[in-house]
Amino acid sequence: MSSNDWKKRLNVVYSTNPDFKYETEEDSGTGAVSPDKQDLRVWLDRKNRGGKVATIVKGFAGNENDLKELCRELKTKCGVGGSAKDGEIIIQGDFRDRIVDLLIKAGYKAKKAGG
Repeated sequence: MSSNDWKKRLNVVYSTNPDFKYETEEDSGTGAVSPDKQDLRVWLDRKNRGGKVATIVKGFAGNENDLKELCRELKTKCGVGGSAKDGEIIIQGDFRDRIVDLLIKAGYKAKKAGG
């Protein structure tokens, strides 16, 4: 259990049922969503980055490990750095066209967004 685990249990009510098992969102698990059922949007962003451009992929539905795996694959194919956090993939630089092509080839529904 992590040190911030208490925040996830704030609204838990005491139960006298000995068979009661408390489930968090992580325990219930959403399961893996197939790529063809995901609708991803690829944005170009310059805000809060000191004028540098970043490509952002939003709309990923799945667990954190799948998100990080997709991020690693995109970073490798583009040859740049980036990160995966808060359900978004951030790739350094303007690779919007290339990322849309890579996602479509991987079976995702992806399109450009944001101008």
